[in-house]
Amino acid sequence: MRRHTGPDAYKELFEPTTIGSLQVRNHYAMAPMGPLGLSTSDGGWNQRGIEYYAARARGGIGMIITGVCQVTNPVEHVPSGMMPNPTLSPGNFLRTSRELVEKVHAYDSKIVLQVGAGFGRVVMKSILGGERPAAPSEVPYCWDPSITCREITRDEIHQIVANFRIAAGVARAAGYDAIQVHAVHEGYLLDQFAIEKMNRRTDEYGGSLENRLRFAREIVEAVHETVGDDFPVQLRFSVKSMMKDWNHGAMPGEEFQEAGRDVDEGIEAARLLRSYGYDAFDIDVGCYDSWYWNHPPMYQEKGLYLPYAQQLKEAIPDLPIIVAGRLDDPDLALRATREIGAEMVSLGRPVLADADIANKIGQGRLESIRPCISCQEGCLGRIEEYSTLGCAVNPEACREADLKLLAVPPHRRRKVMIIGGGVAGMEAARVLAERGHTPVLFEKADHLGGVVVAGGQPSFKDDDLDLVAWYEHELAQLEVEIHLGAEVTARTIDECGADELIVATGSTPRHLPIDFGPIPVVEATDALLDQEAVGQKVAIVGGGTTGCELALSLRERGREVTVVELEEGLLAKNGPLCAANRDMLRTLVGFRGTRVLTGSSVISGSAEGLEVRTPSGTEKVAADTVITATGYASYRQLWEAIDGSPVPKHLLGDARRVSNIMYAIWDAYEVASKI
Repeated sequence: MRRHTGPDAYKELFEPTTIGSLQVRNHYAMAPMGPLGLSTSDGGWNQRGIEYYAARARGGIGMIITGVCQVTNPVEHVPSGMMPNPTLSPGNFLRTSRELVEKVHAYDSKIVLQVGAGFGRVVMKSILGGERPAAPSEVPYCWDPSITCREITRDEIHQIVANFRIAAGVARAAGYDAIQVHAVHEGYLLDQFAIEKMNRRTDEYGGSLENRLRFAREIVEAVHETVGDDFPVQLRFSVKSMMKDWNHGAMPGEEFQEAGRDVDEGIEAARLLRSYGYDAFDIDVGCYDSWYWNHPPMYQEKGLYLPYAQQLKEAIPDLPIIVAGRLDDPDLALRATREIGAEMVSLGRPVLADADIANKIGQGRLESIRPCISCQEGCLGRIEEYSTLGCAVNPEACREADLKLLAVPPHRRRKVMIIGGGVAGMEAARVLAERGHTPVLFEKADHLGGVVVAGGQPSFKDDDLDLVAWYEHELAQLEVEIHLGAEVTARTIDECGADELIVATGSTPRHLPIDFGPIPVVEATDALLDQEAVGQKVAIVGGGTTGCELALSLRERGREVTVVELEEGLLAKNGPLCAANRDMLRTLVGFRGTRVLTGSSVISGSAEGLEVRTPSGTEKVAADTVITATGYASYRQLWEAIDGSPVPKHLLGDARRVSNIMYAIWDAYEVASKI
């Protein structure tokens, strides 16, 4: 997306629009993302949450949709403070919401409170506390199918509906512009009631589609009864489930029998829900059994929900919709509004990466937008592991109240020599320059970006290259001194005369003690940079992220590919990887035609290929090129050579610990912000 445009190129996206009965200043919405880490102990908004949303309103987003604030569900004991809750302590939620709403409204943005009914069969294990999960019916628990959920009772349903009355009253009193119900979407509790496979009830909440939607109907009716018909109620809604079976999702382009909700039923459900009183629909596709559709990794196409939005709009032309799905490219956003007729375009992860993305698009400054790379490590990954929301490429996301780059006074400004121009070195240089220090960056290659340049070569990883281009643009704007093709020695360090050193020399590939014979052997990084040079029959030794992504890329180029992995499964020994990314990549490799041999090891090579020891015996794998993708080791030779130097120094990036882009950027930000 790195291109120059004029300020009027996307003028249409910044014209006023109406979503249901709500007037909004432009076509951009902020997508709802789980607000973990943004709550006070009694369920209000903490200062992090308030500043987080205010920053996106200041950045030009026309309508902010908060992350889901669960009402108190009598069968789900969500720990206090895990996420905001308008019914846990309505007074505190009201007080903190008023500050949030006032800040957002100051920028002429609307703010919609998203309120959730619960998780059902997808409730996290940490919330269960040893209890049996409750769902519409006795169906398998998502995270452990050996456990069968109990059927939620009518009284429990009625208690949840009653709590939506409280939430609606608080929302209106606090000044929110609308409420969004979460959700007949993604396989959460209301969606489980709506999907026949998950709802086997014989009472008034099961059976026909109308009965299965009764829970969602009672909620919207309760909201309108509480706050009136003039208070807009939106619905988060998945048009299609993309579910093959329990815990088995479909791949892009796969022909399959839908086990959840198909498009036809999605359209019919939308008609009914609209008639019940929902004013607008915030749409996507997927469910927890196909999580990589609701939370698309880089392996999904950009604009992946647009075909489903089009089908919905063609069937129900007057249905107001918000559509998301990797729509950070404004040309795709224009297609959504101009051709499909979506009233609004929703950005989630892109506004984590760059809070000012909407303003920058409106001003034609696309080259200055920090791109989301769809790694999902800082957002979903941090939620999974740390119960807090963040962003891999933007350490300040969700910490705007805590993290601010402070300018250093003239007498404290330092000259900092940075050795290594990967993302850690570039982030350190950017932060130092922003604060007023004088960074001088040395990189031995003839380009910046380090291994990210190789990793960005597959067609689905172009956002990685955009990230490198963004850093190049920012460093140029900051007039950072950069030396390319510069091999640094102890003498170079002395000649630089720096007050402080940052060593970010990256990593080197691990080598296997295997005799591959006469077959050409190429390391994965080199293969990524020159994929046309590899043979027609390729054996990749190593089934981690690099090996799997290279396999996909080579299959796109028509190569026959076999992956040989020592562990019992792909991605078994890997750096941190979000579950949605891991599950999709693992499945996609085989789906796209790569042969996978797990629990297997290479014995030797010959002119015909490899001899491989597999669980079922020895096999011959035909190959005219072998690519090794067996991991990396920190490169610390220079660091060790300057061990005795009196100059203060820091070790960053893969040179400190081989990991991923997020940890390289976050560590660099932390160190450079404190020098």
